[in-house]
Amino acid sequence: KRPIVTAASASGIKRKRTGGGAVRVSTSTTKNGGVTAKSASKTNPLYDEFITLLSNPEYKGRGIANSALKSHFDSRYRGLVDVINELTRASRLTMSKGTSQTGESEVYFSLMSAEEATKLQGLDAPSKMVYQVIESSGNKGIWTVDVRQQTNIVQATLTKIFKQLETRRLIKPIKAVTAKTKKLYMLYDLTPAKEITGGPWYSDYEFDHEFIAEIRTFILMCIRRMNGGLGVGNGVTLKQIANKMIQANVSRVQLSLEEVQQLLQTLAFDYLIEQRGLTECGEALFVTAKKVTTMCDFGWWDAALCTDFDFRGIRFEDD
Repeated sequence: KRPIVTAASASGIKRKRTGGGAVRVSTSTTKNGGVTAKSASKTNPLYDEFITLLSNPEYKGRGIANSALKSHFDSRYRGLVDVINELTRASRLTMSKGTSQTGESEVYFSLMSAEEATKLQGLDAPSKMVYQVIESSGNKGIWTVDVRQQTNIVQATLTKIFKQLETRRLIKPIKAVTAKTKKLYMLYDLTPAKEITGGPWYSDYEFDHEFIAEIRTFILMCIRRMNGGLGVGNGVTLKQIANKMIQANVSRVQLSLEEVQQLLQTLAFDYLIEQRGLTECGEALFVTAKKVTTMCDFGWWDAALCTDFDFRGIRFEDD
């Protein structure tokens, strides 16, 4: 059986069995009259092992199944009662119901840091579990349907929990450029990943054609001017272009070298610029592309044909 947090152990009450078989109940009180429990961390050697196990990133969010605890601690499993009681009183341990990989109902234990416990003070166990699931998603966020699947909480209750956590500024809803009608949730203080917002190329979840066109024009002008005005000099490096953009303050956001390189690639694909060699450090040098005309002089054609060449003698398959 899984460890059960009893009312007696939760309030610091200790039960001892006397010689006659009766149970003697004793309590320990603080100076202000509150009931406390003796720290399991000092008396139970399983405390540190339990903390280390649940601190594993593998069990972040949903937590560890009760069956996994039984398998890990084996015969020592019953000794976890005091550890679980103490961590529960300190609001550092949450317990929830879930479904195992085999489809059976399981109890899951999830550990919180002391800082998280303070931040989530006053929340019930389901709310803490939802917070931890969202936290584990990082800056990429998590869809509401995934939160429901991982926590096994009905949608009506989940909606109330979301609203409560939003009110306390613990989480925030965001939208992704790939699915504007759906909600993602992440921690309130995090900045969404570029995969979610689209990075600098998107504004209000829409692809910003005008902004990209302005930056491309500026880069093309830089390459021409920094190559002697005609754009056919020794070439300009990616870093030189990026530094020029910072000096001119042409972008509303700070672009990384990788993002500037993406713009250079679009110009190369449009055959407006081309690479001309490398620097001693191996950096690519860019110049404006040479213009290619569609008109070509085939003056050699007459000389290549014999004077007695007869076009009428040619037969085609579709004749």
